[in-house]
Order: sequence, then structure tokens, then C-alpha cells
Amino acid sequence: MKLHVLTLFPEMILQGLAPSIIGRAVEKNILSLEAVNIRDYTLNKHGKVDDYTYGGGAGMLMQAQPVFDAWKAVTGGKRVRTIYLTPQGIPFTQKMAKELAGEEELVFLCGHYEGIDERVLEEVVTDYVSIGDYVLTGGELPAMVMIDAVARLVPGVLGNETSAEDESFHNDLLEYPQYSRPEVWHEKKVPEVLLSGNHAKISKWRLEQSEARTLKFRPDLYEKYREKQHLIKRLSKDKRNNIHMMESLSRGRGEVLYSEGENLIIFDREAATCMMTAENEETARKLSEKLPPETKWVISNQNFVKEVLESLGYGLWGSCSQYLYTAKESLPVRYKEIRSLKTEDVPYVSSRYEHDTEEYIRERIQAGDMYGAFDHGRQIGFVGLHTEGSMGLLYVEEGYRRQGIAESLEAYCVNRCLEKSRTPYGHVMEGNTASEHLQEKLGFYKASRSVYWLSGGKG
Repeated sequence: MKLHVLTLFPEMILQGLAPSIIGRAVEKNILSLEAVNIRDYTLNKHGKVDDYTYGGGAGMLMQAQPVFDAWKAVTGGKRVRTIYLTPQGIPFTQKMAKELAGEEELVFLCGHYEGIDERVLEEVVTDYVSIGDYVLTGGELPAMVMIDAVARLVPGVLGNETSAEDESFHNDLLEYPQYSRPEVWHEKKVPEVLLSGNHAKISKWRLEQSEARTLKFRPDLYEKYREKQHLIKRLSKDKRNNIHMMESLSRGRGEVLYSEGENLIIFDREAATCMMTAENEETARKLSEKLPPETKWVISNQNFVKEVLESLGYGLWGSCSQYLYTAKESLPVRYKEIRSLKTEDVPYVSSRYEHDTEEYIRERIQAGDMYGAFDHGRQIGFVGLHTEGSMGLLYVEEGYRRQGIAESLEAYCVNRCLEKSRTPYGHVMEGNTASEHLQEKLGFYKASRSVYWLSGGKG
């Protein structure tokens, strides 16, 4: 990701972020951070970038010309998402941070004095954002706050990718209390459950603590969480057919765009994927109008929804059988040389898995959601989780097939899901009998309805 900051104090940005995790990500070329001095683009021989405001009033205003020229130098005049830090903007949230983390390039515009000439704002700014209802001397501190919140969600920045999933505001819950050594401090003991080694009990305790803490400190968030849990409970009455929607919601990825009876749209913004059900063809057609314009994929397990979307220009990518693993016990992994993949493994995977782009493979690996099998250090296969949560991306080299390696790879992936309190599920293209037999051998259950993947449409 490329980050540009237009400012009068570039050293403030660079010195403030360089010693942090963000600075280390820049050193590793995961991020690119540029602080551009707006003064370098003024036409005034004294370096002035401000002047008095028309109509009178206290203070000075930053002029349009140096701001525009600085922005143009950074963007080349192309439309790059440009954020103006202002108390008048919409409140910055974790949801917005996650959305911005999906951009390839961002520009942050820092105002000073009484602000910036409105004409240049109208020309270059795409987002007006505030970090709170108070006034600061400039936009540098808000820019650094946003950069920190956004950049840490970019795959590879944190190193331990799971930490971004389990923190405050994930799934509308505040983070649970955490403890370190010593076991007893000031006569206060670490809760026994955390010393038990029982991961299921620890996960249950942490969820309970997060719920209680959210209810106490952020009842507004808790209400959103509670509504989502009610929807998950309703969907669980037909778990096998609805697991993809349930998992999207429980992982905190799914955003409920519409819910009334059987009419439902869940949007995974990062995956640009909508999951949709409807009561009948008429409501399906009405619901289709609510699909966001950025939608790339629509998933539905209703044939009439598929037909409605096809009539609207969506193309059927594939019909799949949905399998899910409902047991809580880990599966045996008989092939032992399996580990999480690293960035250097991208060429191997992308050269052998032609269904997705190298960029997608890289994102999946950096997210910590792909695992590889090796023979004395040489990679011979892989498996992973797709962005929306389904298991897949399975491949084993020809000379190593029929040796149980594919089974071990899937079992390994299942166990990683169970560690994160997820229900493993996957979509198998209809007619792929070998994969269907593998799911059944591992103890997966097959849903009664096919799952249709559709692409295109107004996206």
C-alpha cells in the first residue's frame, strides 16, 4: 500500500511513524510512506502558502494553488482516494479503517490555520474524516492516527495476522482482559481458566468477558452484536445450508445490508461478496437493486435467485456442493511436514493454482490463511481459506497424490479453523467426485441445496 501525506510538517509525520510497527513495515517494503511538504509547491518566493480569507474573519487560510500542485505531483492527476482531516468530517471507525486497508493508494491532506480554500477541497478530496469532536492545531496527528489504524490491517504489517482479528471492535465486541507473568501480582491471580490449557474453555471465557465488557462500556456496540447473534441463531435452524452466512457474521466480516424474514443480504466488503436469500422471485428482483455497486460476487443457494440474477446480467461461475465440519474435535494430521506459507511461497502457489491471480494468492498468504506440504523442504502442495471464509485452494503435485497428503492438508486447515472457534466449510464444484469423497472421509456433512456463485452484473 502507498501512503502519501500532504502537510506543512513532513518531519512530524516521518518522525512520528518511523519508530513504530508502521516504520518497520516501510523498511520491509510492505508499505510505502511519503510525507510531501506543501510549501515546496507554492509560487510565492517567500514560501507562503496562506492568505487572509475573503469576507473577513480571524486567522489565515491555506491557498488552493500549492495544495493542488502538491496533490497533482503525488497522484499524477489521477483519481486517488484523498482524505481531508477535518472536525467537520464523518467519524473515523474501525469499519472505515478496514475499508481503507483494501485500497492500493491513499492520500491524506492535513490542513492548518483556519483550514484550506474550499475550491481545491471540492476538486481533490474524496473523503472528509474526523477522529473526534474536538479541534487540533493541524491534521498531522489525525493523519497519523488513521495511518496507524489502517496500515496495521494490511496483510504482513503486524506479522501475527491473527492479532488483528481478536482485538477491540472485532465483530462489534471490545477485547477481553489479558494477563501475563507473574501468575500472582498484588495478591491478584490470573483466572484459572487461562492456565488450564483447554482452548475451548479459554475461547468461551474470552467471549463471555468480551460480551460483558462491551455491554458495560459500549451498550451501542453490544446492541449491534446482539442483533447479529439473533440472526445467526435463526440461520442455525438450517445450519448446513446457511453455514457460509453464519460464518461470515460470526467472524465479524459480514455486514447485514437487509434482513426481513427470508429476505437477507449479507455483504463481505473486503471480499466484495454478497450472500443473498429471498422469499420468491419478486422479492429476489427487489433485493438485487440493493446489491452494492462494488459487488463482484453473489452467493445464493436458491435456484430462483440464480435465475433472477442471470436475467440481470450476472454470470454463473459455478454450482457447488456445500460441505461443513460440525465436530469440535481436531482431525489427525498424518503427514507431518506442513506449515503456514510465507511470501516467498507465492510464485510456487500462483504457478500451480491458475483459478486465482498472483495478487490474490499473495493476499491469502499474507493473511496467514494458506498452508503448504513439503518434502525435505521442497514444497509439494498447499491448501487455504478463501477471503470470504470457505476452505479451498487445494493442490498436491502429481507424484505425491494418493498418499494421504491432500487429506492431511485439509485436516491441518480444519484444525487451524477450530483453534479460532470457526466452523470449517467448503464449496466443491459439482462433479468433482474426488473432492466430495475427501470431504466425506474427513467427516464433513453435505448441505441439501447447491450453492451458486455468480459474477458480473452491475459490479
